Amino acid sequence: MTDQTPMQKVAALSDLDACAMKRVEIGDTPILLIRSGERVVGYQADCPHAGAPLEEGALCNGRLICPWHRGTFDIETGGLVEPPPLMPLKRYPVQVDGDDILASAIPFDEPAESKPKDGRTFAVIGLGAAGAAAVSTLRQAGFAGRIVVIEREPHTPYDRTSLSKFVPSGEMSPDEVPMLLPDDFFALESIEVIQAEVHALDASAKRIDIGSAPSIHYDAALIATGGVPKRPSLQGGDAEGVVEYIRLLRGRDDARRLVDNAVKKSHALVLGASFIGLEVAAALRGRDVAVTVVSPGNVPFEKQFGPEVARLLQGLHETHGVQFRMRRHAVSVARNEEGSDRRLRVTLDDGKTIDCDFIVAGLGIRLATDFIVNVDRNDDGSLDVDASMQAADGLFAAGDIARFELPIEPGGRIRVEHWRLAQQHARIAAHAMLGAPPREPFVPFFWTYHFGKNIEYLGHARHWDQTVITGSPESFKFIALFGDKGKLVAAVGCERNRQMSALAEAMRHTLTIDDALSIANEQ
Repeated sequence: MTDQTPMQKVAALSDLDACAMKRVEIGDTPILLIRSGERVVGYQADCPHAGAPLEEGALCNGRLICPWHRGTFDIETGGLVEPPPLMPLKRYPVQVDGDDILASAIPFDEPAESKPKDGRTFAVIGLGAAGAAAVSTLRQAGFAGRIVVIEREPHTPYDRTSLSKFVPSGEMSPDEVPMLLPDDFFALESIEVIQAEVHALDASAKRIDIGSAPSIHYDAALIATGGVPKRPSLQGGDAEGVVEYIRLLRGRDDARRLVDNAVKKSHALVLGASFIGLEVAAALRGRDVAVTVVSPGNVPFEKQFGPEVARLLQGLHETHGVQFRMRRHAVSVARNEEGSDRRLRVTLDDGKTIDCDFIVAGLGIRLATDFIVNVDRNDDGSLDVDASMQAADGLFAAGDIARFELPIEPGGRIRVEHWRLAQQHARIAAHAMLGAPPREPFVPFFWTYHFGKNIEYLGHARHWDQTVITGSPESFKFIALFGDKGKLVAAVGCERNRQMSALAEAMRHTLTIDDALSIANEQ
């Protein structure tokens, strides 16, 4: 921006008396105005992560919180506070002249910072949600040394959450899944990306071996490899004519194969009432695919959401035609040779059979940490980390593979398989790699999408002795609060964006159930 940047009236200051945010447009450029006292600032109006209209978000503690996925920005600078967005907001010039608000559609030029030379090498293994968050944080925090990323899948990083929510329904093709960083990010930031499998990471030698290529010696490294979906252990599952119709879902190629099977009027058998399993089930119903879910539990999501909310979600699925076989296991599968128009016949542990055209496995993951040596691993393959996400000298872990202590709920290490939490871990690790201590406590958050309903979860409840539900659960406009000894440990909400945003900020510190209920009931 120059001193000659054209300014024009876009709103009146009095327009922002009742609501501190207003979306305006100059030509084709939408700008979000935010009022703070007599001062007004202007930012890009759509979230850089998934394009959510930020004026529908919330302002809490000097922060702007995205209405869709709880991305959080500092309203004074537009800087990123919490993912899933990985880039700050673009800023636009705004002036107040009496009651007139003037703005320009030409954003500020961000000054090029002079970064001190740095001879260190930082390595990131895995370029999913955590890896992308780590490299963007390192550069935004001023690291000018070498960054090497090693990832086995091409054309990353992209938003894998869309693969179970929107791709199976046909709302989005695999190639339309949004990227997490701008196309030119890695070139502009001089980040090396190597497409390869890591053969070994030796933590004591600080060395990464990737086969015939030269080894990489690092000063600090982040492991963000996540997990590999578990294949169902079905008798006959590896037979010709069967194995090609058993689908896992991790990457875009998996999603393409799933979509190829999901023709109209076909029948899908989903093994496991996991979040991915039931998101796929809901999405497939949008293609007019019949769906049966087989799972050993009593009610889907009961462990996470409690029985009341869990029954609501199962009822939502049943209303849309999903069939459930709960408290059951699938034990074998065979090519159907008995004249049925379905390809496969699956036998359950009670002897009953289900004919289907393809199988989708939602049975959890196997952690991808076998390549790590000279670091203690837990029985499940996870790594214990400290508050800075460090697992060993110079070695950090983030996401599914990290077993960590939750600052807002002490009580021993936990492991959580949620996409946005992996990004929170990675940002903590990136700052720690640069010598910065952990910042304020973070609050875990995830969302799950079923038949047009976005269910949000804040916190982490290992156990609870109190459930308080406010709103209208039957119409999916509610917040459920989970308390343990009078303290809020988690909250589940649907269509309560502003209240959930306020809870997300308040939960950074101890919050009583009564105080949480007051926030949940705010209009």
